[in-house]
Amino acid sequence: MTVATRVGALHGGLLTALGTRIVSGEYPAGQVLTLDAVGVGHGVSRSVAREAIRVLESMGMVESRRRVGITVQPSTSWNVFDPNVIRWRLDAGDRVAQLESLSELRRGFEPAAAALAARRADPHQCRVMAAAASDMLVHGRAGDLDAYLSADLVFHQTLLDASGNEMFRALTGVVASVLSGRTQHGMMPENPNPAAIALHDDVARAIRMNDAAEAERAMRAIIDEAASAVAEEFTGSG
Repeated sequence: MTVATRVGALHGGLLTALGTRIVSGEYPAGQVLTLDAVGVGHGVSRSVAREAIRVLESMGMVESRRRVGITVQPSTSWNVFDPNVIRWRLDAGDRVAQLESLSELRRGFEPAAAALAARRADPHQCRVMAAAASDMLVHGRAGDLDAYLSADLVFHQTLLDASGNEMFRALTGVVASVLSGRTQHGMMPENPNPAAIALHDDVARAIRMNDAAEAERAMRAIIDEAASAVAEEFTGSG
């Protein structure tokens, strides 16, 4: 391992450790940290600690002030769209509240993106979405959740790109974090719901046929199905 790689690994590990402690409430809003304490507590150099704090500052999670220290900020200040923040909240925060919030967000933009894609998608994007939906069917039947997730990610990334709207495209990481988090936290059934897979195929077909209304309807149904499945998972485990 090169020095640069080792430093990068230390930085990434420290960033995740600090972010997780903040979202979990172990480091509550208002708590003041110091670079020295962070470095010593996590066994990293001052420069590695400083870089991690800079990243957390860019996310609105901490604020550094001379002669005050590093103050943990309330969740209202966080960049909740940052994929790292989403991942940490799914890992260590209030997972139910985070997933509900993300589902509500997705309802607000993915159906609209699907409608736009029905007007703007090029033939290549249509083929990619159709192929991704087909791959989801194959991997879902086989119970290969990792391969299923990869196809699902391709589908939604391509759809947002096909919308032709740079704002929707910028939310690709948000959707990817939701889909990945559901798989990584065991909230996917061993064999994904065939109805949900069929809805992806409906969206792909509607986009290919330039049917904006149907693309929007089917995409909303996908999000509703996912939200219901997650809610059932938590209810069943409670």
